Amino acid sequence: MRDYSAFDILGPIMVGPSSSHTAGAARLAKVARIIAGGKIKKVEFYLHGSFAKTYIGHGTDKALLAGIQNIDPWDENLKKSYEIATENGIEYDFIESDLGEVHPNTVKFIITREDGMISEVTGSSIGGGNILIFNIDGQNVEFTGEFPTILTHHKDLPGVISKISSILFEDNINIANMRVYRDGKGKLATMALETDNIITEKIKVKVKQIEEIESVKFINPVVEGVL
Repeated sequence: MRDYSAFDILGPIMVGPSSSHTAGAARLAKVARIIAGGKIKKVEFYLHGSFAKTYIGHGTDKALLAGIQNIDPWDENLKKSYEIATENGIEYDFIESDLGEVHPNTVKFIITREDGMISEVTGSSIGGGNILIFNIDGQNVEFTGEFPTILTHHKDLPGVISKISSILFEDNINIANMRVYRDGKGKLATMALETDNIITEKIKVKVKQIEEIESVKFINPVVEGVL
């Protein structure tokens, strides 16, 4: 059985009204922004289930638009996310959709950067402000954003995971969870590795230098007081 923290019981610090529809939505969008990287030009929000039916009334639209602009769930500017998006020149569209057999509070982000790069991120707000990201660019993944996370696209070759874990070991960083997904033996693989400690800049530099890694993202928890 999972251990529940005070955060789970009391709920997150946030701009209301709903931890699932507002705080969780903002967290999802903030993580999606990190995954996409770069300067964002346009975002399409494909809303599923409860998100699709109630997003205006619960402020989910404002929360999603805030998170995609790096506004935290507890920031009062969340209420002004439409105006801020206009100031930032970010185009957006909210589209009611059926994403299949997934959690009712699910959204797929299609994010277009100013350099033309497009990223797709799908995740759910699973209650109490908690989230689960489960698909990136068509590749199944699974991480919660509750822990510092290293997200890699790398060549599926022997020793790659060992190189990353050795770097973490050298800095006494404990691995909390690790999942690896691949298209096939020897092809591209995706890894979501969660740690107990914040990933330092020194570790980021070392991981980026691993030649088999094609891209890597470092995602720290979207929790008040954590940078």
